[in-house]
Amino acid sequence: MKAIIQTSGALLAEEVETADSLLARLKGLLGRDSLPQGHALWLRPCNGIHTFGMRFPIDVVVLDRIMKVSAIHHNVQPNRMTRLYPSGCSVLELPSGTVHKAGLVLEDTLVIVP
Repeated sequence: MKAIIQTSGALLAEEVETADSLLARLKGLLGRDSLPQGHALWLRPCNGIHTFGMRFPIDVVVLDRIMKVSAIHHNVQPNRMTRLYPSGCSVLELPSGTVHKAGLVLEDTLVIVP
């Protein structure tokens, strides 16, 4: 169990699953019917994602090596893909609407608390 907190103090997710092996990153959220509110999937290393085969939309946050937000994609629908971000080191996948609700913006820094 981990929490992700942005620099403003807003809590983005209480439960964070880490996908840091090749197999875990390839599977990602495939096969799931949803990503519950308060949950996230943290893919690392990763600098862009696709939603081919997924069943629900997600918010996508691309992070650089110091956990600063490099890109935000709101409400990414199934069967889409983001571009690759050279500065991206990891990607956070969140339930659709989470980023807007939390007020996350480019250049914010995230902290993952064990």
